[in-house]
Amino acid sequence: MKAKKALKRLTEIEALMSDVTERSSASAPDTRGALQDAKAAVVRAKEAVSLQLSSRTAKKAAPTRKRVAETEAAEKAPTTRTTKKRAPIKKAVKKTAAKKAVPVFVQAVL
Repeated sequence: MKAKKALKRLTEIEALMSDVTERSSASAPDTRGALQDAKAAVVRAKEAVSLQLSSRTAKKAAPTRKRVAETEAAEKAPTTRTTKKRAPIKKAVKKTAAKKAVPVFVQAVL
């Protein structure tokens, strides 16, 4: 899971835990204590993820000169595409069978 998404979910969980802790009855101190411990664990996890996220962004913030030069060179390079020239498609010619001529004497009979 990405760090930003995890941080967002942990924030939602923290809010839900606070809400449940407030709603829990004062007559059940064991339950309330367990919920507070769980909320504290979520807060610690949230801090760990935010530290991880900030260290990652610090590394990405300062690109090296070599990387900058490579990206600038790539942007300036012209891109040309060559297309294949295709020969026109030859259509097959249908050969029609010649009609048989009816003999003259048969026509006279009909």
